[in-house]
Amino acid sequence: MNRLLPDQRRYDLDWLRILAILAVFVFHTSRFFDIDDWSIKNATTYPDLHLWTNFPSHWLMPLIFVISGMSTFYALGTRGAGRFLKDRALRLLVPLVVGIFTHVMVQVYLERVSHGQFSGSFFAFIPHYFDGMYAFGGNFAWMGLHLWYLELLFVFSLLLLPLFRWLKHGAGQRAAAHLTSFLARPLAIYLLALPVLLLLNLFSPASILGNRGFGGWSMPIYILFLGYGFLLVGSDGVQQAIVRQRWLSLILSVFLVLTLIELGIERGDAVFGTPRYALLFSLFGLSAWCWILVCLGFGRQHLNVNTPWLHYLNEAVLPFYVLHQSVLIFLGYFVVQWALPAGVKWLIIAMTSFVIIAALYDLLVRRVNVLRFLFGMRPLPKMEVRHVPSGPLGSPRS
Repeated sequence: MNRLLPDQRRYDLDWLRILAILAVFVFHTSRFFDIDDWSIKNATTYPDLHLWTNFPSHWLMPLIFVISGMSTFYALGTRGAGRFLKDRALRLLVPLVVGIFTHVMVQVYLERVSHGQFSGSFFAFIPHYFDGMYAFGGNFAWMGLHLWYLELLFVFSLLLLPLFRWLKHGAGQRAAAHLTSFLARPLAIYLLALPVLLLLNLFSPASILGNRGFGGWSMPIYILFLGYGFLLVGSDGVQQAIVRQRWLSLILSVFLVLTLIELGIERGDAVFGTPRYALLFSLFGLSAWCWILVCLGFGRQHLNVNTPWLHYLNEAVLPFYVLHQSVLIFLGYFVVQWALPAGVKWLIIAMTSFVIIAALYDLLVRRVNVLRFLFGMRPLPKMEVRHVPSGPLGSPRS
C-alpha cells in the first residue's frame, strides 16, 4: 500500500474525531425532546425532531468506527500484539468498568425514578442495580449505556487482530495493496457500500446479529466499518480518490437523504423481508457510506492542519465522551421538570453540561494521574511533556 511519509501527521483525523464526539454530544442533548424512548424525557416531545435525530444516527457512529480502524492501523505499526492488546485494555476497558460501577449507575437510577420504576434514594437503589441485566428487564448496565462503543471496540479489536496483523505483512499486505489499488479507481470506493447493504437485508432487526440497538446499527456492520478504516487509511491512492470525489459524495448524500425523507423512512413502517424494506435500507446504507466519504474527503482537504489547541482537544476526546451522557442525564433530570419553553431547557442543558464536562476534565481529570488512568489516558510524563496520542481514539501517524 502506498503510504505517506512516516513522520507526516494526519491532523484531519484528529479534527474529525473531535468533531464527531462533539456531534454525539449535540445529538444526545436532543434526545430529551424527540419522540423515541430515552433515559429522561421532557413532558412534551416533538415528532419533527425525529428527522434531526435520525440524520446523525445513520452515519455518525459508523464514521467513528472507521476512524477507529484508521487509528488501529497506525497503532499496530508501532507495537506488537501483546502491547497493542494491553493498550486497548487500559484505554477501553478501564473507563468502561469504572463507568459501569460509578456514574453509569447514576444514569440507571435516574431513568428508573423518572419512569416510575423505582422510588427512593440513590443509595437505596445501589443493591437493586445488580438485579438483572439492563435491556433484558434488569438494571445492571453491562454495556455501560453510552459506553457500549468502548466495549464493542475492544471486542472487535480482539477478534480482528489476526486479520489486521496479516494485512500488515507479507501476503496479506500484497492482497490489501491489490484491493486498495482497485478501490482507488474512479467510483470504485462506492462499491464498499454493497456489503453494508447485504448485511442490512440479511439479518432481521429482531435477531441478535441484526439488532440495531447500538447507535442505530448492528454489530456485524460496525465490524465492517472498523475493517474499512484499517484497510483504506494505508493507501494514499484511496485517500486521494476520496478527496477527488468528495463533491460527488456530497451530492449523492444529500440526494439520498432527501429521497429517504420523501419515502418516509422516519415512519419506520417497513417490514423486514419486504421489497419496501430492501429499498429503504439499501438507500439508507448507501447514504451512510456516502456521508462517511464526505467527512473523510472534505476533512483530508481542509482539516489537515495543526493548531496550538489540537493536542489539548484531542487528548480530551475520550474523557469528554466518557463523561458527557452522565452529566447530561443528571442535569437534564432536573431541567426537564422546570416550567420553561423546551428551547430554553435545551439551551440550559446543552450549555451547562458542556461547561461542567469541560471543567471536570480541565480542572481534575487531566491534572491527576489516578483520574487519567481511570479515564483511559496516559499518565503525565515526569519530565518534559511529550506529544503522545491518547486512548483508543488517539492521533494516528501515517
